[in-house]
Amino acid sequence: MSTQRSTDQQSKRRIRIFDTTLRDGEQAPGASMKPEQKVVIARQLARLGVDVIEPGFAISSPGEFNAIQQISRELHDVEICGFARCMKEDIDAAVAATRDAARRRLHLFISSSQIHLDFQLRKSQDEVIRVLRDMVAYGKQFVDEIEFSPMDASRSSEEFLFRVVESAIEEGATIINIPDTMGYAMPEEFGPLFSRIRHNVRGGDKVVYSTHCHNDLGLAVANSLAAIRHGVTQVEVSVNGVGERAGNCSLEELVMAIQTRGDAIGVETGVNPEHIYETSRLVSRMMHFPIAFNKPIVGRNAFQHESGIHQDGLLKNRNTYEIMDPEAMGIPRSMIVLGKHSGRHAIKHRIAEYGIQLADEQLDDLYTRFKSKADEQKIITDDVLLKLVSESTDSFLEPYTLMDLQVIAGTNRSRIASVTVRRAEDGGEETFAGAGEGPLEAVIHCLRQAIPIEAVFEDLELHSLSTGEDASGEAVVSVMYQGERYRGTAIHRDIILAAARAYVSACNSVLLSGRNSVEPTQNVAAQ
Repeated sequence: MSTQRSTDQQSKRRIRIFDTTLRDGEQAPGASMKPEQKVVIARQLARLGVDVIEPGFAISSPGEFNAIQQISRELHDVEICGFARCMKEDIDAAVAATRDAARRRLHLFISSSQIHLDFQLRKSQDEVIRVLRDMVAYGKQFVDEIEFSPMDASRSSEEFLFRVVESAIEEGATIINIPDTMGYAMPEEFGPLFSRIRHNVRGGDKVVYSTHCHNDLGLAVANSLAAIRHGVTQVEVSVNGVGERAGNCSLEELVMAIQTRGDAIGVETGVNPEHIYETSRLVSRMMHFPIAFNKPIVGRNAFQHESGIHQDGLLKNRNTYEIMDPEAMGIPRSMIVLGKHSGRHAIKHRIAEYGIQLADEQLDDLYTRFKSKADEQKIITDDVLLKLVSESTDSFLEPYTLMDLQVIAGTNRSRIASVTVRRAEDGGEETFAGAGEGPLEAVIHCLRQAIPIEAVFEDLELHSLSTGEDASGEAVVSVMYQGERYRGTAIHRDIILAAARAYVSACNSVLLSGRNSVEPTQNVAAQ
């Protein structure tokens, strides 16, 4: 049995991951980045284990050129791809920017669909063939590896597409990339296209095949997998699926589809899954592009469950309702979301994570309070849950409670804040003041004085839970403490107050995490 498994693993075909986050991804409206940001992301992509990075469009600006040049000089363990139209000035810029790369290629493209020829290029088919032949030959004198893409291939006539591909191969193209530029193709028609190209083009069996799929119909990953089934060994992707219009084939979705179902199609990648979440969040922050809650793999809801039936199954065996392990991708384990659909098992599990154990009658009282509160708001956040536990036990369970917050903001001055925090240990309250460039920075400065732990403020997410002037905001704060990540959540109409409460909740999680059980501090106010 083990011999058979070893043989199966050895027979898997390796799919090279070509990342175009920094080129096509950055072309999404509003996604442009500073050169130094592109370098940071490129370093992370190298850690992630992608095979090829397309770091930008060198001809587009001096900053773009410099970023590509720095990435080419610094990253020696990944192939760098220079992107260019079939134009000499584009090729010259791409060649110059990538000159210092340890391994590099050129990626040339020209349109092949009739609608592009008629209305964009305003050239005949013969003129397009002449241009691409000249430019592929021109680029070949600088590099050994030439990747060629007939843009809008999936809407091109196959007869002309075959001519285009054959011409590129004859002039020295070594990689043929067939893009579904407009996200128009269907998997059952797109996959077989590669087989027909290979069989109908002279030299078609001598080159490497790649694909680059857009997601206009939500089929980018499906079309890429269909291409793989028909012999493609490279797929062009972007982190979080960013890119023109609805974006590109999502790196994390494709990689995890192969990781999870690779045995079904006999392929594998060299990507390190443990860096997926970190990479996703980095790209989201750098581009200021939020990730949809229901985004596969990296979306907030991808591994969270509110249904009591699902929660009960997960607590007994994770595989009942999850086909992937989020922690293997660096995703913090927070599978249980508490809301009106949650049951007793989920509530008991969540408070146990804080080291809290309740008697049966206390748990029953907590469950009743919980259900009543859950009807008022969509999600029961950690700070609210602990307050409900306090009410059920007539105790103070939170080491620190934010009692009051004041912030003074203005256009020409630093923001000044003061907070009053109560300690559960002795019931004492103390007020702290601080300043910062923004109101949240000022508040966090105050809270760091109040809560004496060396926790690093790592991340803040703010989400609107409703619309209009009375909208509430949900804050999710992550802090790092001794290599572990802790999260706190809070909801309020005042987003600064929500963020402050979430930070206190995260710090309380740090303080409570080391306890096997909580010994409640008697409610001073009740005495």
